[in-house]
Amino acid sequence: MRYVAPARDAFDRGVLASPPLSHWSAFASLLEGDTWPEVQRLNDLLPHHADVRFVAQDRDLLADGLHYEERIARQGRIATRPDNWHDLFNALIWVRYGALKRALNARQMAEIERMGPRERSRAQCALTHFDEAGIVVSLRDKAMLDAWNAHDWHALFWTHRAAWMSGEARVEIFGHALLEHALTPDKLLVGKALVVMGECDAVARCAEAIASGAILNDPQELRPLPVSGVPGWHERTADEAFYAEAPCFQPLRVGRVYPEPLR
Repeated sequence: MRYVAPARDAFDRGVLASPPLSHWSAFASLLEGDTWPEVQRLNDLLPHHADVRFVAQDRDLLADGLHYEERIARQGRIATRPDNWHDLFNALIWVRYGALKRALNARQMAEIERMGPRERSRAQCALTHFDEAGIVVSLRDKAMLDAWNAHDWHALFWTHRAAWMSGEARVEIFGHALLEHALTPDKLLVGKALVVMGECDAVARCAEAIASGAILNDPQELRPLPVSGVPGWHERTADEAFYAEAPCFQPLRVGRVYPEPLR
């Protein structure tokens, strides 16, 4: 069933105080106000040297016949629907994670040139999945990776609870659709993850690997992670039974094997 975001004048603004939306508190005025921000206000958030800008999506814009990704690559114009949660979050992702967005766009363009605008490759599916629901996860402890490989959610989130609470293990939401879904209270969120092991700028490492074509060549490279299980991200994460009862904690599918993380 297609997700329908709550109306701006009716959504529970309490969700903005909890992860993942609380991580975007720097943009609170754009999210909690009674009116939608104008496109120019979004453009004002971009660095002065930015080679892209947000443009209101209307009939005149779409009349150019360009693919969404082509318009960004060739003209630096990001089609943005007014009064739309999905596109507002997409704009905020561009502001915060511009290097990742550019890497995805460059790869999408390479695939469009190879496949044509009407066919989609496995790589394009992977790139789109990450764009919509992607998360970047930083881990240091191999035992946590082993638990994740086995879908041992109790071990990953409960046994290693301290690592999440201290920031030794971290999640950064990249997918704008995932942020949009977070507008619905108590919705159990599952992201599509890229994992980086060790001490480094995990987002920059992912952007580099995407741009080079080393990763995101197939959707199976992405790991599901029920981010609602991260301690503090859902009101029930203080309840050990949550990790056995909630439907987002699915067992490992027979034959499913995940690729090695980035390092």
